[in-house]
Amino acid sequence: MDKFIVSARKYRPQNFNTVVGQSHITTTLKNAIKNNQLAHAFLFCGPRGVGKTTCARILAKTINCENQTKDGEACNTCNSCVSFDAGTSLNIHELDAASNNSVDDIRSLVEQVRFAPQAGKYKVYIVDEVHMLSSSAFNAFLKTLEEPPPYAIFILATTEKHKILPTILSRCQIFDFKRITNNDTVEHLQEICEKEQIKAEKTALHIIAQKSEGCMRDSLSILDKIVSFTNGEVTYANTLEHLNILDEDYYFKLLDHLQQQNLSDALLMYDEINRKGFEGDTVLEGFAEFLRNILVSKDAKVAMLLEVAEEFKQKYLQTAERIPAAYVVSALNILNDAGINYKQARNKRLHVELTLIKLSYLNQALELVNNEGSVSKKKIIEGARSVAFRALPISKVKETGVVTASSVDAKQQEKPASEAKLIIEAPKPPASSPKPPTSNVQPPTSSMGSLSKIRSKISQESQQGSQAKTITEEELKICWDEFIEKLRAKKNPAAITNFKNAEVFIIDNNTIEVKINGELAKKFIEAERADLIIHLQNYFNNKALTYQITVVESTNNNEPVERQLNTKEQYQRIIDEYPLVKELKERLKLQLDY
Repeated sequence: MDKFIVSARKYRPQNFNTVVGQSHITTTLKNAIKNNQLAHAFLFCGPRGVGKTTCARILAKTINCENQTKDGEACNTCNSCVSFDAGTSLNIHELDAASNNSVDDIRSLVEQVRFAPQAGKYKVYIVDEVHMLSSSAFNAFLKTLEEPPPYAIFILATTEKHKILPTILSRCQIFDFKRITNNDTVEHLQEICEKEQIKAEKTALHIIAQKSEGCMRDSLSILDKIVSFTNGEVTYANTLEHLNILDEDYYFKLLDHLQQQNLSDALLMYDEINRKGFEGDTVLEGFAEFLRNILVSKDAKVAMLLEVAEEFKQKYLQTAERIPAAYVVSALNILNDAGINYKQARNKRLHVELTLIKLSYLNQALELVNNEGSVSKKKIIEGARSVAFRALPISKVKETGVVTASSVDAKQQEKPASEAKLIIEAPKPPASSPKPPTSNVQPPTSSMGSLSKIRSKISQESQQGSQAKTITEEELKICWDEFIEKLRAKKNPAAITNFKNAEVFIIDNNTIEVKINGELAKKFIEAERADLIIHLQNYFNNKALTYQITVVESTNNNEPVERQLNTKEQYQRIIDEYPLVKELKERLKLQLDY
């Protein structure tokens, strides 16, 4: 029985044209070979499994080929190519820097460089995982790498370019390999399946390409495992089962349940997923990726970023049309936070279920608002509601049937508003009704609107019913001292001082004047405005009572104010009067602590 060779080795490219997804590298190398412009040192860097070592071997074989083609490819038939394919060529030396990273290993490599090739033009030295070399090994390699013999070519390969010394980078031609796209991976897998006579669905190959994340070696290894698992038939269902991936149909159904606020079905679906062995973080990450694809599908400009199977693209586009962008953006934020906090959660299942509950009621919470070209999230608040007025009690006037609404105390029993019958009539005040107390406030000469009339009427009625206390200087002084006591209870000494220094006077029954010295004192008085007005109104039983502040500037601002000198000023005055003190300080090299 023949020995099994994995696909990654069996179908390793032997020419530049068979390298997948790195045309920008292979084209440059072929042109350099044709024009005889080869550098003496190359650095191949990029992710794992994208063809760095493969391209290095193809380059080594091609430059030693005896019959190169016109486009710079190896013939694969000459003695050099045959010996190279058989692994018996003496012109290529590979060094694994991960296990041979000492100075002695590099010294032995440098000693081999001195010997010219017995056959062929070049001796090629491939150093894989070169970032694993120690600093001493790098330094021992510098001189040889900078000025090697004309027949020596060095090819360094690494996945972590940032770990290599700048002195090494400056001596090499750097080629950056990129990840292989999903479409290129699927096409390559289809070619291998045709050669191996394997029945494979394209959707299954697309799942393999997504799982490999741009690494061709990983995709080939996954394909070998699934072929062994399914006995030569790769389908979409068994690929999902083998790779432990959730079907996208689950996410489509879950999204429908959440959009319809069908929380029970959403939780039951998560329970089904959980019983199949999928962890909560897998569900959160998969659903976030799914919503990302929905968001990408909403705009034709970025639809090219949708990396899914062709069978699902149309379904994504249809779903994106009916899902609001506000929901998708907010759901992605919730899923991102849930994924970050998943490891810290003690009850993992409850953590995921709470996330589903938030997503279920998300439509009631948020919406997107276009504000001058920028899109922002806005909370949805309840619609405007009318103010709930209290039903007024009804009183009948004599036998005329006229019904009027009068303000009474809140403690009286209220009658239903449905019993009220309103007749618009100018009622005549009864002869015995008492006159309202006179007020010093003069009404405005201009005609008031309806709102001003209502406010004036309410103010007069409140004054009639409340029996406001007459303001006297003695009562005002007592009221002012009581408020100072309240400030003392609050432990506000700065305000207490300014309130004690203030003088209060009566302007009229509804206005009090507060005279203070300076703007600073005014700020302290104004800071207590709300509490002070409430205190004054409650004390004098007058809801219209207020106060005004008058700032009195001091007349003796020009007089000098005596103050105590600080230590620096005292020292300056001493040396002005006695200069020898300063000389004594400088001779003794004294330092003053101001």
